[in-house]
Amino acid sequence: MEWVDGLNASIGYIENHLTEEIAFAALAKLACCSTFHYQRMFAYMAGVPLSEYIRRRRMSLAAADLQAGEKVMDVALRYGYQSPTAFNRAFQAVHGAAPSAVRDGGVVVKSYPPLHFTITVKGAEELEYRIEKRSPFRIVGISVPLDRDIEKNFTAVPSLWARAASDGTIPRLAALMDGQPGGLLGVSACQDSEDWRYFIAVSSSQDAGAFEEYTVPAATWAVFPGAGTNRSLQDLERRVVMEWFPASGYEYGSAPDVEVYLNPDPENAQYEVWIPVIKKA
Repeated sequence: MEWVDGLNASIGYIENHLTEEIAFAALAKLACCSTFHYQRMFAYMAGVPLSEYIRRRRMSLAAADLQAGEKVMDVALRYGYQSPTAFNRAFQAVHGAAPSAVRDGGVVVKSYPPLHFTITVKGAEELEYRIEKRSPFRIVGISVPLDRDIEKNFTAVPSLWARAASDGTIPRLAALMDGQPGGLLGVSACQDSEDWRYFIAVSSSQDAGAFEEYTVPAATWAVFPGAGTNRSLQDLERRVVMEWFPASGYEYGSAPDVEVYLNPDPENAQYEVWIPVIKKA
């Protein structure tokens, strides 16, 4: 099954389970990748985080149910909200109106139809990359735990970088760097079999001291060089998902994503994006 077929299969699963708790791991299994990679791929393809898409679909159906005259509490419970306050907050965030007002009629609401993914061929802008096979390598640094819903991590990672920049962590890490890949590393260690964490680290064989240690497993990596700001790095990652993967003959492998900052200046960075890959069967 092609990965776009897997994405569409996951959309069908969502539609069939909107009144139930939806396990992100089940969706990732349909797309043949990890839960972390599935959420990143979904967000890049859909332009909205997975959890927000599910919330919008539920609130679209909830609005129709309320317009049909159903009670607010019955609708709230149907879509997984035990608290009327939580349902009211979620509903207003999507529709800009209270559920009770929609039930009374005459209120404009929004409809978000189910997604369907297709591959669109765009302009032939080049995308440089290389394939590298690497043995396991040890990193030392600092980390922050990540939630399995990556939408909830949008502040955790920037906050960690801000702290590392302000308290002297970055130069202390640079002094320990003696391995490859060289540079300051941002490592998303988010395999389904482990607790999710994000590391700011360096590859090192030296004593970690007060820093944490983590071993990145052996893997084959697709490495994409880039330059610019943090936003340009996100644009590069988006292009990898939307342009490179569909025709590459590769799919996501089972290892962390790694960002290598060769020059960590946030406004003029030189970086590489390392994506674990395996050849399609």
